[in-house]
Amino acid sequence: MTAPDHDTRLIEVASRLSVAPAGHFVALRKAAAKEADDRDLAAAIGRLRKPVLAAWVVNLLAAGDPQALAPAADLADSFREAVDAADGRALAELATRRRGILRDLVDRAVALAEDSGADVGASVRASVEQTLDAALRDPDAAAAVASARLLRPIEATGMDVPDLTDAVSGPFDAGSAAPDRGDELAERRAAREAERAAAEARRHAESAEKDLARAEERVRVAHARISELEERLAELERERARTSNDLDAARAEAEQLTETRAAARDAACRARKAADRAAT
Repeated sequence: MTAPDHDTRLIEVASRLSVAPAGHFVALRKAAAKEADDRDLAAAIGRLRKPVLAAWVVNLLAAGDPQALAPAADLADSFREAVDAADGRALAELATRRRGILRDLVDRAVALAEDSGADVGASVRASVEQTLDAALRDPDAAAAVASARLLRPIEATGMDVPDLTDAVSGPFDAGSAAPDRGDELAERRAAREAERAAAEARRHAESAEKDLARAEERVRVAHARISELEERLAELERERARTSNDLDAARAEAEQLTETRAAARDAACRARKAADRAAT
């Protein structure tokens, strides 16, 4: 049996065992190993481990309702992009979305487990939530959860790559589980960078247009002020011309009145002398 066939068969068996009721796991593993037509495959099947309860609950969701996990990969990619870009606003928006999706996924997983007769206590529910939260934060964790072959809970903070060592039953490679995610992620990251650059360019353009509008308004006000001052100066020049004319007229009148006064003074003097002679 070639390695790819060996891995494919082992993954098929691991997938069945990962959602098997806990009490049937050993018997089912033994039967699968016995059915194997290859000694190496039978030995590999015999080494497959039983998932802990929280991982089994998550496996039920991933296997029984895979569409429920559809938002996980996209959200995990978006989280990784936002972390790489140190985009606080995007992280806050994604955290709000994540809480709603996570609550729904945990409820679905627990309901499936309880329908299968499992007793899901608070600690198990917390581990289920931690694991599904990891899937919403990190693409590798999302691929591990989507495999429906988890052996243990996993954790991701969104800052570091999660530890998936011995977390999945059977052969597992996060990159091969989603071969196109890298290119897709790079394309989305490039698109987001282009959108961010375009938004920044728009902000710069809007700022420059506002600066131009303010400058144009200041120039308009300055020209209006110049026009106002020029009009005032012209009015002052006209007033000066009128005042100069009035001054010339006043001076001429004063000169004429001075001459009239001198004549009146002479006449008064002569009249007084005549009156004095007449009285003697």
